[in-house]
Parts: sequence; C-alpha cells; structure tokens
Amino acid sequence: NFLMGYIRFAHFSAAYVFAIGFLVRIYWAVVGNHHARQLFLLPVADAAWWSGLFHELRWYLFLEPTPKKYVGHNPLAHFFMFLFVTVAGVLMIFTGFALYGEGKGLGSWQDALFGWVIPFLGGSQAVHSWHHLGMWGIVCFAIIHVYAAIREDIMSRQTMISTMISGVRTFRE
Repeated sequence: NFLMGYIRFAHFSAAYVFAIGFLVRIYWAVVGNHHARQLFLLPVADAAWWSGLFHELRWYLFLEPTPKKYVGHNPLAHFFMFLFVTVAGVLMIFTGFALYGEGKGLGSWQDALFGWVIPFLGGSQAVHSWHHLGMWGIVCFAIIHVYAAIREDIMSRQTMISTMISGVRTFRE
C-alpha cells in the first residue's frame, strides 16, 4: 500500500504549483496596475487607510450602520489578504522547501536555497510546527474570507460574489 506516498506526492506537487503561482503573482504585481500590487504592499503611512481599516472593523462588528464603498479590497480585507496570502504564503514556501530540502539531502537546490531556515527557526521540529500553524491559519482565513465575501454581498449593498464572476463592480442603493 503506497497511500501515504501518493499523499506526499500530491502535497509536494501542490507546493510546486503554489510556489510557481506565487512567483507569477509577484511578476504580475510588478507589471500590473495598482490593484495588482495591493496584495504585496500595505499603505501603513496613509492615515486614511488606517481610518478605513478601523471603520471596516467596526462595520464587521456591527458597530457602524453603513460600510464605505471601495473599488478594490477594503482596508480590512487588504490587511488580512496581505497577512494570510503574502506573509503566510512566504512562510509556507520557505518552511516547506526547507523541510523538503532536508529530505532531499545536502547538495539539493532546496537545501541550498532554504536550508538556512531550519537553524534560523530553531530546528526541524520548530519549522514543521510553523508550517503546520501556517496551514491552519490559511484554512481559517479561507473560511472567514468566504463568509465575509458573502456577508458583504448581502449586507453592504456592494457586489462581491458576482464581481468575481463578471468582473463588474456595482453598488446597489
């Protein structure tokens, strides 16, 4: 029975697809418009962005009667997309390839590029724990993200789900 081997192969294949997709997304951020860069940059020096972030937080906590209108991601979504897509994505790539390089052995390109991660984070078990924690963070983010998108589509009178399909953003009054 080679079930675990197939599961490991699927995991490693998905990791390569994710890492290559992440590199393509970085390329798109460089050549694309400001919406393409939004995932990689937080405007932390912009007071209006912070004001919008706290307004959206109050809106999600049912403390604001109406949300503000945004063409791209609202500041709260922007912050959490940066945290759980960019930061967690980099964490997963670095820790994953470090662990993979450990298995491939000295001299592999994975060990050469990512081998430093294991001593930096305190050993193989710590790296495994960070990789596992990152996975659960991304899973929880995905669940909350789907809920928030559906909630916004219903409560804020802004199209969210249909925008993903049609590419057209409308504001219902």
